[in-house]
Amino acid sequence: MPRKTHPEKPSGRSGRGERGSATEVRTPRPKPKIDFTVDALDFKNVTLLKQFVTDQGRILPRKYTGLPAHYQRQLNRSIKRARQMLLMK
Repeated sequence: MPRKTHPEKPSGRSGRGERGSATEVRTPRPKPKIDFTVDALDFKNVTLLKQFVTDQGRILPRKYTGLPAHYQRQLNRSIKRARQMLLMK
């Protein structure tokens, strides 16, 4: 007799097709930390850029920064330029 690869769940619910259920509560995205009227995303503004980098030096994704895609790309570019200029770790 073949072995079961996926054991049956006791609740009887399969995980498929239940993405948009009404009982699911989503948390809102965090608000961005910078004002977009100012051209603050510059590689020379190291104090601001350090807010978007972890202790290990990894760039935080959009999920955590709350930035729009355009500004997230600009942030990534400026962090990488600051690293090249040895302003950041």
